[in-house]
Amino acid sequence: MFHSFFPRPKLFFTSAALYGLGAMLFWYFYSHQLGAAIGLPLLPEDAKRLVGLKHFATNNMILYLLYFWTLIFAFYFFWKTYAPHPWQNWSILGTAFIIFTSFIGIQTTVSYNTWYGQFYGLIQTALTSEETVKESEFYSLILTVLPLAMIIMFWSAGVVFFTKHYIFRWRTAMNDYYTQRWSRLRHIEGASQRVQEDTMRFAATMEPVAESALDAIMTLFAYVPLLAIFSASISAIPIFGDIPYSLMWVAIFWPIIGTVLTYFVGIKLPGLEFENQRVEAAFRKELVLGEDDYERAGPPELRMLFSNVRKNYFKLYFHYTYFTVARALYNQADTFLFFVLLVPSIAAKSIDFGLYRQISDAFNRVSNSFLYFYRAWPTIIELLSIHKRLAAFEAAIDGGELPKIDQEYLAGKE
Repeated sequence: MFHSFFPRPKLFFTSAALYGLGAMLFWYFYSHQLGAAIGLPLLPEDAKRLVGLKHFATNNMILYLLYFWTLIFAFYFFWKTYAPHPWQNWSILGTAFIIFTSFIGIQTTVSYNTWYGQFYGLIQTALTSEETVKESEFYSLILTVLPLAMIIMFWSAGVVFFTKHYIFRWRTAMNDYYTQRWSRLRHIEGASQRVQEDTMRFAATMEPVAESALDAIMTLFAYVPLLAIFSASISAIPIFGDIPYSLMWVAIFWPIIGTVLTYFVGIKLPGLEFENQRVEAAFRKELVLGEDDYERAGPPELRMLFSNVRKNYFKLYFHYTYFTVARALYNQADTFLFFVLLVPSIAAKSIDFGLYRQISDAFNRVSNSFLYFYRAWPTIIELLSIHKRLAAFEAAIDGGELPKIDQEYLAGKE
Protein backbone atom coordinates (compact mmCIF):
# COMPACT_ATOMS: atom_id res chain seq x y z
CA MET A 1 0.00 0.00 0.00
CA PHE A 2 2.71 2.49 0.95
CA HIS A 3 5.87 0.89 -0.43
CA SER A 4 4.41 1.20 -3.90
CA PHE A 5 3.97 4.98 -3.67
CA PHE A 6 6.38 6.33 -1.04
CA PRO A 7 10.16 5.79 -0.71
CA ARG A 8 10.98 3.64 2.36
CA PRO A 9 7.64 4.45 4.06
CA LYS A 10 8.51 3.95 7.75
CA LEU A 11 11.61 6.11 7.55
CA PHE A 12 9.92 8.55 5.17
CA PHE A 13 6.89 9.24 7.39
CA THR A 14 9.01 9.38 10.55
CA SER A 15 11.39 11.88 8.98
CA ALA A 16 8.47 13.89 7.56
CA ALA A 17 6.83 14.11 11.00
CA LEU A 18 10.04 15.20 12.73
CA TYR A 19 10.89 17.59 9.91
CA GLY A 20 7.42 19.13 10.05
CA LEU A 21 7.53 19.46 13.85
CA GLY A 22 10.93 21.16 13.69
CA ALA A 23 9.70 23.50 10.95
CA MET A 24 6.62 24.51 12.99
CA LEU A 25 8.67 25.14 16.15
CA PHE A 26 11.16 27.25 14.21
CA TRP A 27 8.31 29.25 12.67
CA TYR A 28 6.60 29.98 15.97
CA PHE A 29 9.79 30.98 17.76
CA TYR A 30 11.84 32.64 15.02
CA SER A 31 9.47 33.77 12.25
CA HIS A 32 9.69 37.42 13.31
CA GLN A 33 13.49 37.35 13.17
CA LEU A 34 13.33 35.55 9.80
CA GLY A 35 10.90 38.10 8.38
CA ALA A 36 13.03 41.03 9.55
CA ALA A 37 16.16 39.43 8.09
CA ILE A 38 14.72 39.16 4.55
CA GLY A 39 12.78 42.42 4.55
CA LEU A 40 9.31 41.07 5.37
CA PRO A 41 8.58 42.26 8.93
CA LEU A 42 5.56 40.49 10.39
CA LEU A 43 2.43 42.24 11.60
CA PRO A 44 1.01 41.69 15.12
CA GLU A 45 -1.79 39.12 15.50
CA ASP A 46 -4.69 41.60 15.42
CA ALA A 47 -3.37 43.69 12.53
CA LYS A 48 -2.89 40.75 10.15
CA ARG A 49 -6.55 39.62 10.31
CA LEU A 50 -7.80 41.27 7.15
CA VAL A 51 -10.81 40.54 4.97
CA GLY A 52 -10.86 39.16 1.43
CA LEU A 53 -7.82 39.02 -0.81
CA LYS A 54 -5.94 41.40 1.50
CA HIS A 55 -5.67 38.50 3.96
CA PHE A 56 -3.34 36.76 1.49
CA ALA A 57 -1.25 39.84 0.67
CA THR A 58 0.28 40.46 4.10
CA ASN A 59 3.95 40.00 4.87
CA ASN A 60 2.93 37.19 7.22
CA MET A 61 1.30 35.18 4.45
CA ILE A 62 4.01 35.85 1.85
CA LEU A 63 6.77 34.85 4.28
CA TYR A 64 4.92 31.70 5.33
CA LEU A 65 4.44 30.52 1.75
CA LEU A 66 8.11 31.16 0.90
CA TYR A 67 9.13 29.30 4.05
CA PHE A 68 6.77 26.38 3.31
CA TRP A 69 7.86 25.76 -0.29
CA THR A 70 11.55 26.23 0.48
CA LEU A 71 11.37 23.48 3.11
CA ILE A 72 9.27 21.25 0.84
CA PHE A 73 11.75 21.36 -2.04
CA ALA A 74 14.66 20.79 0.36
CA PHE A 75 12.89 17.69 1.69
CA TYR A 76 12.05 16.51 -1.83
CA PHE A 77 15.61 16.81 -3.15
CA PHE A 78 16.97 15.01 -0.10
CA TRP A 79 14.74 11.98 -0.72
CA LYS A 80 15.31 12.17 -4.46
CA THR A 81 19.03 11.75 -3.75
CA TYR A 82 18.84 9.42 -0.76
CA ALA A 83 16.17 6.94 -1.95
CA PRO A 84 14.99 7.50 -5.54
CA HIS A 85 11.47 6.24 -6.17
CA PRO A 86 9.49 6.17 -9.45
CA TRP A 87 6.44 7.82 -7.85
CA GLN A 88 8.17 10.40 -5.63
CA ASN A 89 7.04 13.39 -7.71
CA TRP A 90 3.44 12.53 -6.92
CA SER A 91 3.98 11.12 -3.44
CA ILE A 92 6.13 13.99 -2.13
CA LEU A 93 5.36 17.06 -4.22
CA GLY A 94 1.75 15.96 -4.77
CA THR A 95 1.22 15.48 -1.03
CA ALA A 96 2.85 18.85 -0.35
CA PHE A 97 0.53 20.56 -2.83
CA ILE A 98 -2.53 18.98 -1.17
CA ILE A 99 -1.30 20.26 2.22
CA PHE A 100 -0.84 23.68 0.63
CA THR A 101 -4.38 23.67 -0.78
CA SER A 102 -5.77 22.72 2.63
CA PHE A 103 -3.86 25.62 4.18
CA ILE A 104 -5.30 28.05 1.63
CA GLY A 105 -8.80 26.73 2.29
CA ILE A 106 -8.50 27.15 6.06
CA GLN A 107 -7.04 30.64 5.71
CA THR A 108 -10.00 31.53 3.54
CA THR A 109 -12.35 30.52 6.35
CA VAL A 110 -10.30 32.64 8.78
CA SER A 111 -10.82 35.62 6.48
CA TYR A 112 -14.55 34.83 6.39
CA ASN A 113 -14.60 34.67 10.20
CA THR A 114 -13.25 38.22 10.39
CA TRP A 115 -15.83 39.32 7.84
CA TYR A 116 -18.63 37.71 9.87
CA GLY A 117 -17.69 39.86 12.85
CA GLN A 118 -17.81 43.05 10.79
CA PHE A 119 -20.96 42.24 8.81
CA TYR A 120 -23.11 40.90 11.66
CA GLY A 121 -21.87 43.69 13.91
CA LEU A 122 -23.13 46.13 11.28
CA ILE A 123 -26.50 44.34 11.23
CA GLN A 124 -26.82 44.69 14.99
CA THR A 125 -25.97 48.38 14.78
CA ALA A 126 -28.58 48.88 12.08
CA LEU A 127 -31.30 47.05 14.04
CA THR A 128 -30.70 48.15 17.62
CA SER A 129 -28.77 51.42 17.58
CA GLU A 130 -29.96 54.94 16.89
CA GLU A 131 -26.92 55.34 14.69
CA THR A 132 -27.80 55.36 10.97
CA VAL A 133 -26.22 52.65 8.84
CA LYS A 134 -26.11 53.34 5.09
CA GLU A 135 -26.87 50.69 2.51
CA SER A 136 -23.51 51.43 0.89
CA GLU A 137 -21.74 50.16 4.02
CA PHE A 138 -23.32 46.73 3.57
CA TYR A 139 -22.53 46.64 -0.14
CA SER A 140 -18.97 47.70 0.56
CA LEU A 141 -18.45 44.86 3.03
CA ILE A 142 -19.93 42.34 0.58
CA LEU A 143 -17.65 43.56 -2.19
CA THR A 144 -14.57 43.12 0.01
CA VAL A 145 -15.15 39.36 0.28
CA LEU A 146 -16.84 38.62 -3.06
CA PRO A 147 -13.63 38.44 -5.19
CA LEU A 148 -12.11 35.93 -2.78
CA ALA A 149 -15.29 33.84 -2.83
CA MET A 150 -15.24 33.72 -6.64
CA ILE A 151 -11.55 32.78 -6.84
CA ILE A 152 -11.89 30.08 -4.18
CA MET A 153 -14.83 28.58 -6.07
CA PHE A 154 -12.64 27.88 -9.11
CA TRP A 155 -9.65 27.03 -6.92
CA SER A 156 -11.69 24.36 -5.11
CA ALA A 157 -12.74 22.78 -8.40
CA GLY A 158 -9.08 22.60 -9.45
CA VAL A 159 -8.12 21.06 -6.11
CA VAL A 160 -10.76 18.34 -6.50
CA PHE A 161 -9.45 17.60 -10.01
CA PHE A 162 -5.85 17.34 -8.80
CA THR A 163 -6.71 15.24 -5.74
CA LYS A 164 -8.59 12.67 -7.80
CA HIS A 165 -5.61 12.34 -10.13
CA TYR A 166 -3.32 12.01 -7.10
CA ILE A 167 -5.44 9.20 -5.65
CA PHE A 168 -5.61 7.39 -8.98
CA ARG A 169 -1.81 7.60 -9.29
CA TRP A 170 -1.59 5.93 -5.87
CA ARG A 171 -3.96 3.20 -7.03
CA THR A 172 -1.86 2.77 -10.20
CA ALA A 173 1.27 2.41 -8.08
CA MET A 174 -0.39 -0.29 -5.94
CA ASN A 175 -1.71 -2.08 -9.01
CA ASP A 176 1.74 -2.14 -10.64
CA TYR A 177 3.37 -3.24 -7.39
CA TYR A 178 0.99 -6.17 -6.84
CA THR A 179 0.74 -7.38 -10.44
CA GLN A 180 4.53 -7.54 -10.71
CA ARG A 181 4.47 -9.91 -7.72
CA TRP A 182 1.36 -11.86 -8.72
CA SER A 183 3.09 -15.26 -8.53
CA ARG A 184 3.56 -14.78 -4.78
CA LEU A 185 0.03 -13.47 -4.24
CA ARG A 186 -2.29 -15.65 -6.27
CA HIS A 187 -2.72 -18.26 -3.50
CA ILE A 188 -4.24 -15.68 -1.10
CA GLU A 189 -8.03 -15.91 -0.71
CA GLY A 190 -9.75 -13.46 -3.06
CA ALA A 191 -6.42 -12.34 -4.55
CA SER A 192 -7.96 -11.01 -7.76
CA GLN A 193 -10.54 -9.03 -5.81
CA ARG A 194 -7.87 -7.55 -3.58
CA VAL A 195 -5.81 -6.35 -6.53
CA GLN A 196 -8.74 -4.92 -8.46
CA GLU A 197 -11.45 -3.93 -5.98
CA ASP A 198 -9.60 -3.41 -2.70
CA THR A 199 -6.95 -1.15 -4.23
CA MET A 200 -9.76 0.88 -5.80
CA ARG A 201 -11.66 1.09 -2.51
CA PHE A 202 -8.50 1.86 -0.54
CA ALA A 203 -7.68 4.79 -2.83
CA ALA A 204 -11.28 6.05 -2.91
CA THR A 205 -11.66 5.79 0.89
CA MET A 206 -8.26 7.24 1.65
CA GLU A 207 -9.14 10.46 -0.21
CA PRO A 208 -11.90 11.74 2.12
CA VAL A 209 -10.23 10.36 5.26
CA ALA A 210 -6.86 12.00 4.55
CA GLU A 211 -8.40 15.28 3.38
CA SER A 212 -10.63 15.52 6.46
CA ALA A 213 -7.73 14.73 8.79
CA LEU A 214 -5.54 17.34 7.13
CA ASP A 215 -8.28 19.97 7.27
CA ALA A 216 -8.85 19.16 10.94
CA ILE A 217 -5.17 19.70 11.79
CA MET A 218 -4.96 22.93 9.80
CA THR A 219 -8.18 24.20 11.40
CA LEU A 220 -6.80 23.64 14.88
CA PHE A 221 -3.65 25.64 14.16
CA ALA A 222 -5.73 28.49 12.73
CA TYR A 223 -8.67 28.65 15.15
CA VAL A 224 -7.43 27.61 18.59
CA PRO A 225 -5.53 30.93 18.98
CA LEU A 226 -8.71 32.78 17.91
CA LEU A 227 -10.79 30.99 20.52
CA ALA A 228 -8.22 31.93 23.15
CA ILE A 229 -8.66 35.59 22.13
CA PHE A 230 -12.46 35.38 22.02
CA SER A 231 -12.56 33.79 25.49
CA ALA A 232 -11.57 37.16 26.96
CA SER A 233 -15.06 38.46 26.09
CA ILE A 234 -16.86 35.55 27.79
CA SER A 235 -18.20 36.38 31.26
CA ALA A 236 -18.32 32.84 32.58
CA ILE A 237 -19.44 29.36 31.60
CA PRO A 238 -21.99 27.25 33.48
CA ILE A 239 -20.71 24.95 36.26
CA PHE A 240 -17.03 25.97 35.88
CA GLY A 241 -17.53 29.72 36.16
CA ASP A 242 -14.93 32.24 35.02
CA ILE A 243 -11.79 30.40 33.90
CA PRO A 244 -9.05 31.64 31.55
CA TYR A 245 -9.45 30.60 27.89
CA SER A 246 -12.71 28.83 28.75
CA LEU A 247 -14.01 28.40 25.20
CA MET A 248 -10.71 27.00 24.01
CA TRP A 249 -10.55 24.36 26.75
CA VAL A 250 -14.17 23.27 26.25
CA ALA A 251 -13.67 23.06 22.47
CA ILE A 252 -10.66 20.80 23.05
CA PHE A 253 -11.79 18.46 25.82
CA TRP A 254 -15.44 17.95 24.89
CA PRO A 255 -14.61 16.42 21.48
CA ILE A 256 -11.90 14.27 23.06
CA ILE A 257 -14.61 12.73 25.23
CA GLY A 258 -16.68 11.99 22.11
CA THR A 259 -13.69 10.51 20.29
CA VAL A 260 -12.78 8.18 23.17
CA LEU A 261 -16.44 7.13 23.48
CA THR A 262 -16.61 6.35 19.77
CA TYR A 263 -13.41 4.33 19.81
CA PHE A 264 -14.48 2.02 22.63
CA VAL A 265 -18.07 1.64 21.46
CA GLY A 266 -17.02 0.80 17.89
CA ILE A 267 -13.85 -1.16 18.60
CA LYS A 268 -15.24 -4.46 17.21
CA LEU A 269 -16.52 -3.05 13.94
CA PRO A 270 -13.30 -3.05 11.83
CA GLY A 271 -12.80 -6.79 12.40
CA LEU A 272 -16.42 -7.54 11.57
CA GLU A 273 -16.21 -5.48 8.38
CA PHE A 274 -13.08 -7.42 7.40
CA GLU A 275 -14.82 -10.72 8.07
CA ASN A 276 -17.78 -9.47 6.05
CA GLN A 277 -15.57 -8.87 3.02
CA ARG A 278 -14.12 -12.36 3.38
CA VAL A 279 -17.44 -14.23 3.54
CA GLU A 280 -18.88 -12.14 0.70
CA ALA A 281 -15.79 -12.91 -1.41
CA ALA A 282 -16.11 -16.64 -0.70
CA PHE A 283 -19.77 -16.63 -1.73
CA ARG A 284 -19.08 -14.64 -4.89
CA LYS A 285 -16.10 -16.80 -5.85
CA GLU A 286 -18.16 -20.00 -5.64
CA LEU A 287 -20.83 -18.47 -7.88
CA VAL A 288 -18.18 -17.48 -10.43
CA LEU A 289 -16.66 -20.98 -10.41
CA GLY A 290 -20.13 -22.42 -10.89
CA GLU A 291 -20.53 -20.53 -14.17
CA ASP A 292 -17.99 -22.83 -15.87
CA ASP A 293 -18.04 -25.92 -13.65
CA TYR A 294 -21.42 -27.63 -13.20
CA GLU A 295 -20.10 -29.52 -10.18
CA ARG A 296 -19.46 -26.28 -8.28
CA ALA A 297 -21.96 -23.88 -6.69
CA GLY A 298 -24.51 -26.54 -5.72
CA PRO A 299 -27.45 -25.52 -3.54
CA PRO A 300 -26.07 -27.08 -0.28
CA GLU A 301 -22.71 -25.32 -0.65
CA LEU A 302 -24.29 -22.01 -1.61
CA ARG A 303 -26.65 -22.24 1.36
CA MET A 304 -23.70 -22.80 3.68
CA LEU A 305 -21.71 -19.89 2.22
CA PHE A 306 -24.69 -17.55 2.33
CA SER A 307 -25.37 -18.64 5.91
CA ASN A 308 -21.90 -17.29 6.79
CA VAL A 309 -22.82 -14.02 5.09
CA ARG A 310 -26.08 -13.81 7.03
CA LYS A 311 -24.45 -14.53 10.41
CA ASN A 312 -21.84 -11.84 9.91
CA TYR A 313 -24.38 -9.25 8.79
CA PHE A 314 -26.52 -9.97 11.84
CA LYS A 315 -23.48 -9.40 14.05
CA LEU A 316 -22.80 -6.11 12.25
CA TYR A 317 -26.40 -4.99 12.69
CA PHE A 318 -26.23 -5.66 16.44
CA HIS A 319 -22.96 -3.83 17.02
CA TYR A 320 -23.90 -0.92 14.76
CA THR A 321 -27.14 -0.48 16.73
CA TYR A 322 -25.52 0.44 20.04
CA PHE A 323 -22.78 2.29 18.16
CA THR A 324 -25.44 4.45 16.48
CA VAL A 325 -27.28 5.03 19.77
CA ALA A 326 -24.08 6.20 21.50
CA ARG A 327 -23.28 8.59 18.64
CA ALA A 328 -26.84 9.95 18.61
CA LEU A 329 -26.74 10.69 22.36
CA TYR A 330 -23.46 12.55 21.99
CA ASN A 331 -24.75 14.47 18.94
CA GLN A 332 -27.79 15.67 20.88
CA ALA A 333 -25.62 16.90 23.75
CA ASP A 334 -23.19 18.54 21.33
CA THR A 335 -26.01 20.43 19.57
CA PHE A 336 -26.96 22.38 22.70
CA LEU A 337 -23.54 22.71 24.33
CA PHE A 338 -22.48 25.92 22.59
CA PHE A 339 -25.74 27.72 23.39
CA VAL A 340 -25.50 26.71 27.04
CA LEU A 341 -21.92 27.99 27.23
CA LEU A 342 -22.84 31.46 25.92
CA VAL A 343 -26.05 32.03 27.93
CA PRO A 344 -24.27 33.91 30.79
CA SER A 345 -22.38 36.16 28.35
CA ILE A 346 -25.47 36.92 26.27
CA ALA A 347 -27.50 37.71 29.40
CA ALA A 348 -24.69 39.98 30.65
CA LYS A 349 -24.48 41.68 27.21
CA SER A 350 -20.72 41.21 27.14
CA ILE A 351 -20.76 40.23 23.47
CA ASP A 352 -22.53 41.67 20.43
CA PHE A 353 -24.07 39.78 17.51
CA GLY A 354 -20.97 40.10 15.33
CA LEU A 355 -18.69 38.65 18.01
CA TYR A 356 -21.26 35.94 18.72
CA ARG A 357 -21.14 34.91 15.05
CA GLN A 358 -17.33 34.83 15.08
CA ILE A 359 -17.21 32.80 18.30
CA SER A 360 -19.83 30.38 16.99
CA ASP A 361 -17.89 29.82 13.76
CA ALA A 362 -14.53 29.38 15.51
CA PHE A 363 -15.91 27.12 18.26
CA ASN A 364 -17.72 24.84 15.82
CA ARG A 365 -14.65 24.53 13.61
CA VAL A 366 -12.34 23.65 16.51
CA SER A 367 -14.88 21.27 18.02
CA ASN A 368 -15.47 19.54 14.67
CA SER A 369 -11.72 19.22 14.12
CA PHE A 370 -11.24 17.44 17.44
CA LEU A 371 -14.28 15.35 16.57
CA TYR A 372 -12.61 14.18 13.37
CA PHE A 373 -12.17 10.56 14.47
CA TYR A 374 -15.64 10.58 15.98
CA ARG A 375 -17.35 11.76 12.79
CA ALA A 376 -15.14 9.79 10.40
CA TRP A 377 -15.19 6.54 12.39
CA PRO A 378 -17.59 4.65 10.06
CA THR A 379 -15.34 5.51 7.10
CA ILE A 380 -12.22 4.68 9.09
CA ILE A 381 -13.76 1.30 9.94
CA GLU A 382 -14.13 0.57 6.24
CA LEU A 383 -10.56 1.75 5.55
CA LEU A 384 -9.17 -0.45 8.33
CA SER A 385 -11.00 -3.49 7.00
CA ILE A 386 -9.53 -2.89 3.52
CA HIS A 387 -6.11 -2.42 5.09
CA LYS A 388 -6.42 -5.77 6.83
CA ARG A 389 -7.10 -7.49 3.52
CA LEU A 390 -4.23 -5.80 1.71
CA ALA A 391 -1.92 -6.50 4.66
CA ALA A 392 -2.05 -10.16 3.65
CA PHE A 393 -0.46 -9.20 0.34
CA GLU A 394 2.32 -7.38 2.12
CA ALA A 395 2.96 -10.44 4.27
CA ALA A 396 3.04 -12.76 1.24
CA ILE A 397 5.42 -10.48 -0.67
CA ASP A 398 7.82 -10.15 2.24
CA GLY A 399 7.60 -13.81 3.20
CA GLY A 400 6.13 -12.94 6.57
CA GLU A 401 3.36 -14.53 8.58
CA LEU A 402 -0.11 -14.16 7.11
CA PRO A 403 -2.93 -12.66 9.18
CA LYS A 404 -4.78 -15.27 11.24
CA ILE A 405 -7.91 -15.15 9.10
CA ASP A 406 -5.94 -15.93 5.92
CA GLN A 407 -4.08 -18.77 7.67
CA GLU A 408 -7.47 -20.29 8.47
CA TYR A 409 -8.52 -19.97 4.82
CA LEU A 410 -5.37 -21.70 3.52
CA ALA A 411 -5.69 -24.45 6.14
CA GLY A 412 -9.24 -25.07 4.94
CA LYS A 413 -8.08 -25.43 1.33
CA GLU A 414 -5.53 -28.04 2.37
